This record gives sequence, structure tokens and C-alpha cells, in this order.
Amino acid sequence: MTRTTSPVLVDHFSKVRNRALDLLWVVGFGLLTALLAQIEIRLPYTPVPLTGQTFAVLLSGAVLGSRRGFASQALYLAAGAAGMPVFAGGASTIFHMLGPTGGFLFAFPFAAGLTGWLVEQGASRRAWTLALALLAADALILISGASWLSGFFHVPLRQAALLGFYPFLIGDVLKVSLVGITLPRILRRYRDSENSQIESPSR
Repeated sequence: MTRTTSPVLVDHFSKVRNRALDLLWVVGFGLLTALLAQIEIRLPYTPVPLTGQTFAVLLSGAVLGSRRGFASQALYLAAGAAGMPVFAGGASTIFHMLGPTGGFLFAFPFAAGLTGWLVEQGASRRAWTLALALLAADALILISGASWLSGFFHVPLRQAALLGFYPFLIGDVLKVSLVGITLPRILRRYRDSENSQIESPSR
């Protein structure tokens, strides 16, 4: 697959792909997730805060593809487990990851990987197909989070949904809409620009 035909946005930023560049993207999106985690809104009826993390997770998969997207979120979790204050509210350590938000956190790499895989299959070419891919990944995070609350904290499933699923739907739909609308347009512009550069010598 050539750079001009790749459905993954970052493949259009450089003529050459190498491990060093991939590592920079992985670290960059891990840092972005840590930064957006600090955008935190505490709700009085749930131990799970509203944060910008989900946006970073979905964006990492959509922009980086499956492997790099997965790796960026795995790195984010590894940094938090090692004691770096990257989680919401500056929290860290493996003990925080085993708390009420654990189900959400552990789903991040898989959600990014799923988004990236669907993008690699062509989901980013149209806004509605990308939106469906993002919704599937977002649902994975929310279901994992609610299931974690139910299974590990012995919360009835209905109550777990009230604590870890429904409160985040509106915000997550907005995040999905933002990525789903803008990314295909950006990718299309890069393709058009690259195609015009290829065609220009023969004119």
C-alpha cells in the first residue's frame, strides 16, 4: 500500500515510515491521552469522572492505525502503572487501575486498536463509516467499564449501567462526531494534494 492510498492519516505526513517515527507518534498520543485525562468533571452520583481520555483514545486509533494506536494506549497505561501521574486527577499506580475506573482504562488499547483496524479497512474514507467505527470502539470502552463495576465491585448490572454507561453517552457522541466529521476531510485533502503532485510532472 502506497502513502497516497493509505487510509491511515499519519502515513501521509512523511514519505518514509520507520520505527523511530512510529515511536514518536506512539509517545505523542500517549502524552495526549495523559493531558486530556486532566480535563476532569466529577459527577456526584458515580465514581467515574468525565474526562477527555476517550477522545484521545479514539483519535489515536483513527489517526495512527491499529498497531500504533494500541501501542500508544498501552504505553499510557504502563506509564500510569509505573507511578507517573497520567490518570484523571493526577492519579497513578496499578492500584488506581484496579479501582472503579479500571474497566475503562484496560479497554483503552483495545478500543484504539479496534478503531485503527476499522480505519485500515477503509472506515475513514467516509464520515458515516468512521462514525460507526468510533461508536463501536466507544461502546467497547463503556461496556467494559460498566462490566468491571458489576463484576469486581458486585454492583447490580442495571446500577452499573447507571454509573458507568449512560452518564457518558452524550459527551461521547460529541467526541465521535468531532472525529468522524473532521478526519475524512483532512485525509481527503492530503490525498488530493498528493495525487496532484504525482500528476503534475506529466502535464
